[in-house]
Amino acid sequence: MARKTATMDPGPGAPAGAVPGLERLPAAPALFVGRRAELAALRAAAARPASGRCPVLVLAGRPGSGRTVLAARFARTVAADYPDGVLFVRLSAPDGGRVPPARAARLLLEQLDPQTAVPLPGTGEDGRDEPGCVALREALVGLRVLLVLDDVRDAGQVWPLLADEPGCLVLATTAGPLTGIEDIDPVILGGLDRQASGELLADLVGGTRISCDPVGGADLAEACASRPAALRLMAGWLRGNPKIAVTEAARELNRVVGEETSAVTGVAAEPAAGGAGAAVAAVREKEKEKGRTPKKKEGERAAKASGAPSAGPTGAAGPGGAGRGPSGKAVPGKPAEGRAGEPAAAAAAVTESAGDPAAWVKPGPEPAEPVPVPDNDPLLGAFSLLYRGLPAAQARMLRTLTLAPAQTADPRTASALVGCPVPDAAATLAALAERELLGEEAPTADGTPRYRVPGRLYPRLVRLREQEDRPTETELARARLLERLVRLTESARALLDPAAGPGSGQDPVPAPLRLRSAAHAREWLLGERELLLGAVADAIGQGDLDGSAGRLVTALLRALPLTGAAAPTDLYRLHELVLTVAERNGRPRRASAALLNLGDLQASAGRWEQAAAHYRAALEHARKADDEPLCARALESAANCHRALGDAVRAADWYGRALGLRQALGDHAAEARLLARVAEAHTAQRRFDEADREYRAALAVLRRLGDERGLEAVGGALADLRERVDAGW
Repeated sequence: MARKTATMDPGPGAPAGAVPGLERLPAAPALFVGRRAELAALRAAAARPASGRCPVLVLAGRPGSGRTVLAARFARTVAADYPDGVLFVRLSAPDGGRVPPARAARLLLEQLDPQTAVPLPGTGEDGRDEPGCVALREALVGLRVLLVLDDVRDAGQVWPLLADEPGCLVLATTAGPLTGIEDIDPVILGGLDRQASGELLADLVGGTRISCDPVGGADLAEACASRPAALRLMAGWLRGNPKIAVTEAARELNRVVGEETSAVTGVAAEPAAGGAGAAVAAVREKEKEKGRTPKKKEGERAAKASGAPSAGPTGAAGPGGAGRGPSGKAVPGKPAEGRAGEPAAAAAAVTESAGDPAAWVKPGPEPAEPVPVPDNDPLLGAFSLLYRGLPAAQARMLRTLTLAPAQTADPRTASALVGCPVPDAAATLAALAERELLGEEAPTADGTPRYRVPGRLYPRLVRLREQEDRPTETELARARLLERLVRLTESARALLDPAAGPGSGQDPVPAPLRLRSAAHAREWLLGERELLLGAVADAIGQGDLDGSAGRLVTALLRALPLTGAAAPTDLYRLHELVLTVAERNGRPRRASAALLNLGDLQASAGRWEQAAAHYRAALEHARKADDEPLCARALESAANCHRALGDAVRAADWYGRALGLRQALGDHAAEARLLARVAEAHTAQRRFDEADREYRAALAVLRRLGDERGLEAVGGALADLRERVDAGW
């Protein structure tokens, strides 16, 4: 039975059921202990007013320190103060990929208002002037919203999202020092204090194993560096080995960490003497032998092995407390340090006013690298112990989930990856989550559980997959996943548009996977949209499953518009992926078509210069394919852009070139349309005789076609032109 000392989520003061967006936060663990000082520090920081922008809270901690869980708990406790909603986005993928602020802004905009018109991407994905970031900041004006930005890599991801709205609050979690944003005082997580570590172990292990062996519990907590993730993994290992004493678990973890250290350094460690400390000592000794032990790097490695975070720009913390610098400012006489220990003089030389956005941040010149988990970290030692005892089916599922888009899966996708029935996949996923090897995500729209591979375990799992699974098995798993997604997407399209469904009338997926209705299909498509797009991007990025990826792109292009909420940004991403595949496979006709679609999306957004660039590129590909209809389409579309930009000379030129092709092709309807366009361009240049001639030619073509509506429109334009000329225009 759980001890009374453990705190059950949701946290105190979380009346928050009416606040929209709380369901987006990561699922809270059943037991939450400690961190009172850190929560108090966050509350105090949130209460301090910020000048000219929304306040920013930074929660820094090494992988496995529980920073995401703590951020979600804090968000739930203060959600009532932000009645306009809670927004959540991850700025790093488990594989270490950096999410650009442009994509994060679009995800946040969709959360804020699913019906909002999300702007198309700009030329770059970073910077405050990126259209999506501008739209997000404008949408937040006058609102009280809490934005939780999880797993931030660098300040360049945050500052474009900072609203000019003091009523909002941004909470960012990061694994390393987040240098560059002004006026922040990070709360830095170390390990849990001794009491909280004991409470967590006692509640997770159960029974009297911890209370009857408090010394063994303390030894195990020390071996885990008191980090919640390692403690939870070891508790899972103890539950699976009920006859092993807690003291023996601590010795076993120290042994595994020592083995990892020996493998890394080539020096035999003494695992029984100090646990993680022995690992650090071995690393130091090895580096001293090689004559390369800079003091700064030595301290950083010791911090990694012991579980304490690296010192940020405002100080560091030991286990159990909220670490800060004395005043949250640079220490006189010591240069501030940025990423990788480089001087960050710009951060200390701020002279602009607080109301100037340029004064809020001094981002580094390059995005930061992800903070790795060292092989000799007790977190990975605990994982190794637990992994060795997994049944083969669970171990294979865990390795294979690293292939899932965004490393997130539900029973539908997990069963495809490993090639097992859906009920078996659901049971395996639940068992892995119970062992703390998977994180629970918000469920899908129909309530299906969803799980995510923790980023702290991802590199080790990829290594295990490469060691234990044949490349052909991995490729087959990826192919099965893509085919499953294609069938699900086509099934959704058939429900949304029955006239386009399969002629047999049978659903193309097995019963456990089946979408039940058109409403269910719409919810599934919209809820899984990012993962579907991610699956396509992953497949096309690797380049070995272009056929399956192409089928999924085609299915999505047909299905998403049927939802009634297909964002142009989604279609834009899909056409970009089509272009990538077409250019890689040397298919100029398909590349031209993709560029035309991209240009059309830009033109519909009124971005004529960008659209014209796409149309010109489409023309080049169409010429390579010797496809005259495509060439004519590209020429006319580019001419429309020049017309919209007010460049009548270029518009007349491009319309004229398109006209010549249409006449050669015998396309009389297009010929009449282009003759009228050329006449309009001549009119704008005050070349009235040429305009009159082209209008008359258009009328002649329309008479042959018998197009009464066209005759009326062009005849009216010609009459208007002659009237203005007679009036001395």
